[in-house]
Amino acid sequence: MKTIVLFVVIAIFTLGSLNAQEKKNVELGVNIGLSFSNVSDIDANESTSSKISYNIGASGEYYFSNRWGLKAKLIYDRKGWSDGFIYDEILDLFVENVDFKLNYLTIPVMANWHFGSNRNWYLNFGPYVGFLVNATESWSESDLKDSFESVDFGIALGIGYKFTLNDTTKLFVEYDAQSGLSEIFKYSDMETITNGRNSVNVGVLFNIK
Repeated sequence: MKTIVLFVVIAIFTLGSLNAQEKKNVELGVNIGLSFSNVSDIDANESTSSKISYNIGASGEYYFSNRWGLKAKLIYDRKGWSDGFIYDEILDLFVENVDFKLNYLTIPVMANWHFGSNRNWYLNFGPYVGFLVNATESWSESDLKDSFESVDFGIALGIGYKFTLNDTTKLFVEYDAQSGLSEIFKYSDMETITNGRNSVNVGVLFNIK
């Protein structure tokens, strides 16, 4: 997993370097966001209570035109859900109001459409893959990683607005959402349990020409 993440980071910054030499337009950025995550039962159309946390990300975008670009991100995503329950074998009881913490390194690759009179608005969409870093619960902080799939797939969607500071630097605020398509548990009954995450992010972009 470390090799894959390192490859993606190198690819993003290599893309920026190569296209800068070719006089193409590339944007690199960093952000932090407030996240609201949960899990859903696709078959029963039910969702758990949301867990509030944060995410940290880096991005690289190659512009094909002043309206369209290809954007990749590397995100440290703190997902999971709240108000769950767990069985404590030692005490022989079910413990309620337990938070489940699933931390991922997530890589979305998205088409990015820029719109508005000054192209300050943008809308992006595309697939993501997430690699599970760790999984714990709040009752005893037990390691639950072996109970979850190591890879998560889904669809990412976001909309945002950029504030120009100068020719090379912009601030941005965005709404970012992820909807999982793959089962997150290694062992489950007939249900299909998937991740979901919404966040509000702020960050800075650096334009390379």
